[in-house]
Amino acid sequence: SFPTRRSSDLFRLAFMIIILHLPSVFVMTIPMGVLLSTVMTLNNLSLNSEITVMRSCGIGINRIAKPIFAFSIVMALVGFFVNETIVPVMTKQSTDLALYAFTQKNIPEGKQNFTFKEIKDGGTLKRLFYVGECENKILRNVIVLDASKEDSVQILQAKEGNTTKDGWKFQKGVIYTITDSGKTLVTTLFNNKVVHFGVDLSKEMDKNLANENNFIQLLQYIRKENRPELKIGLYDKIALPLTTIVFVLIGVPLAITPPRVRYNRGFLFSILIIFAYYLIRALSISMGETGNLFPIVAAFAPN
Repeated sequence: SFPTRRSSDLFRLAFMIIILHLPSVFVMTIPMGVLLSTVMTLNNLSLNSEITVMRSCGIGINRIAKPIFAFSIVMALVGFFVNETIVPVMTKQSTDLALYAFTQKNIPEGKQNFTFKEIKDGGTLKRLFYVGECENKILRNVIVLDASKEDSVQILQAKEGNTTKDGWKFQKGVIYTITDSGKTLVTTLFNNKVVHFGVDLSKEMDKNLANENNFIQLLQYIRKENRPELKIGLYDKIALPLTTIVFVLIGVPLAITPPRVRYNRGFLFSILIIFAYYLIRALSISMGETGNLFPIVAAFAPN
């Protein structure tokens, strides 16, 4: 049946969007994972007095921390590489899928002679859509009554049409512009026309613009359109991998538990540090996007 098929399609789309977001989640969780692994490993050695034994043999904390620091640099480079190569591709595909799902939400596949409408905030009719047939996401014999303007009404008739992320695309049709008194002002014939109904999807696409481009591409885009959120995204591509190294510099001294302390003190502090970092990160980026902080400060402040 139609509801079952539509629910199945939406579930597959949602599942694909989640899968496509996994690389960006992986990049975001690298600093947290490295910090917790550092603290748990060193704290376990400290609780078993192995740190004390190594120090009594002349092995200092600096020498113990060198492999961990080297590992943090490797993971920072891995995070930067994934964020520059895999994340932009996956984010772009995820955005396209989300916008596709949004544009298809009112399109009942396989139905004939159906209507759906768009209502204004006051409850009055904004647009009325009539579709003769829908097959393979192609609308046939489409009529759109657009009453969104106060002084006139537009009637669009098209042989075919479909929804895309760029808007509604109609082929082989005509548009009538009629005044409130019933007088026809303009009659426009067209072979292909893109019409924006409802949400401007170009704004929705801009939300993930920083994640959809690598460092060089985003830098070139900023030269054309200088916006604070894009600058923050550019600096964040460097600041986020560096967080891994910063977390290790904090985690090593936290993990060295005094001999008399028999509980995992470093783990508790690590949870607090992680919570504080992501909270400060969200606040600083928000303040940077509103212009209250310089973009470079907003990106690097959590570190």
